[in-house]
Amino acid sequence: MSKLAINETVIWAQLHQHQRATRHLHMRDLFADNPQRFAQMHEQLDGFLLDYSKNRITEETLNLLVELAETAELPQWMRRMCCGEKINDSESRAVLHTALRLPASATLEVDGENIVPQVQHELNRALDFAENIRSGSLKTSRGEIFTDVVNLGIGGSDLGPQTLTQALRPYHAPQLNVHFVANVDGTDLAQVLEKINLVTTLFIISSKSFTTPETLLNAHAVRERLCAQLPEEAVAQHFAAVSNNLDAAAAFGIPRERVFTVFEWVGGRYSATSAIGLPLMCAIGAERFRELLAGAHAMDEHFFHAPLRHNMPVLLALIGIWYNTFYRAHSHAVIPYHHGLRRFPAHIQQLDMESNGKQTSRHGDYLDFDTGPIIWGEAGVNCQHAFFQLLHQGSRLIPSDFIVVVNGDYDNDVHQKTLVANALAQTRALMAGKSEAQVYRELADLPAMRRDELMPQKHFPGNQPSNTIMLERLTPYYLGMLLALYEHKVFVQGVIWGINSFDQWGVEYGKVLARDIAPKLDSTDSTAYDASTDGLIRFFRQHHEHA
Repeated sequence: MSKLAINETVIWAQLHQHQRATRHLHMRDLFADNPQRFAQMHEQLDGFLLDYSKNRITEETLNLLVELAETAELPQWMRRMCCGEKINDSESRAVLHTALRLPASATLEVDGENIVPQVQHELNRALDFAENIRSGSLKTSRGEIFTDVVNLGIGGSDLGPQTLTQALRPYHAPQLNVHFVANVDGTDLAQVLEKINLVTTLFIISSKSFTTPETLLNAHAVRERLCAQLPEEAVAQHFAAVSNNLDAAAAFGIPRERVFTVFEWVGGRYSATSAIGLPLMCAIGAERFRELLAGAHAMDEHFFHAPLRHNMPVLLALIGIWYNTFYRAHSHAVIPYHHGLRRFPAHIQQLDMESNGKQTSRHGDYLDFDTGPIIWGEAGVNCQHAFFQLLHQGSRLIPSDFIVVVNGDYDNDVHQKTLVANALAQTRALMAGKSEAQVYRELADLPAMRRDELMPQKHFPGNQPSNTIMLERLTPYYLGMLLALYEHKVFVQGVIWGINSFDQWGVEYGKVLARDIAPKLDSTDSTAYDASTDGLIRFFRQHHEHA
């Protein structure tokens, strides 16, 4: 690794200079000057396309950004990750969510041991269990078929599997409904319990440590309700766990054969293709889940072997750095034009912001440049009537990712073509805008004073950047590719910024404070936090209606 911090390198200074020299360029002109721009600035892989031509970049920009990646020794970090080195420095762990997707014939040694057989063993255990739930061979304590599965988790143990399960709704077993409960707000659990028959439901406790407070609060609430209707021994048949804490799961009443391992080298927000995906396995079955893994593996292989200049995750990452760090455009929208992907922005929000939302390097140095962006978004077309006004005519530069599926899940071609037309129209409008001359022509019949008044209001500056990701269809395979694309993008950005993307110390601190404050809400003891927190605790005590 270079002894210089990345922002002290020559290439960093060159990129700043290049940004100043090119910031006046308009994408309208870039397209007009180069009819081959799309051909030169898109990549395809197995029916999966990334178009990055609608960005404020030139070939020189891309060459400089690739040089930045090489200066940060990205290829070496990719090899270290792929080979199982402990690149999660602060926790001394390997980062191997890609190993979850390796074929059974592969070999990957970590600490001198081939981990692939172990990975396959746990995968097969989870898939067999899910198939037995789906087929009805595993029954409730009363000998009935399970009608519902409820996942009790939070963070990566909720958002990832929930997003994928929702996206693959057309592949669900019709006889089995899958639900997710994450929020410690009792409303979340109560509303799911209203939908299900408790005695024909399997509950999955998803917590690597089996100590996650929010998850255990919900799990014990469910256990109490279940035991009010069934003998306590029924817990063993109505619960499963995805956890590494066998003793805690056993104390809860879950037998060893219903506890599925999450390897220590898999972070929560990267764990959807591990046993954390058990609710998804129950929904779509073993064959489809393996297709998801195959799609993710295809993107993994592309990432590890494609040249940087033609590497989809690397390109997304570099273009993101170009805006976030060099343009100081700190907001990034993810907009899927598919109803099944409506929770995808929330998953990417956690994946990105929990990974790279840091101001210190992996060596503990404070960084004096901008790192992780604010990730947000909603599903199109509805969001066009919400925040697109700001994208088109607001004062901020906000890059966007448009995710577009060519073929819909249901046989309604008019709806699908309308959906896709809207997506492509928005990327076109954001790029090209509407010039003053166009507006004046539209207003030609109005008096001059009225034209001059309306022109600025109807003028669209354009030059708003976007990437377009097109999938042939939202199958498990393509969803796996999409998931892995963003996982690797986040890793690349972390490497270049010098961040460890695989710890999350900021998440833990709030939990510690919550454990300290919780008893004070029921106490009459004086508090001594700060004037605001103490005042809010007093207000809660005065107005809380004890159950």
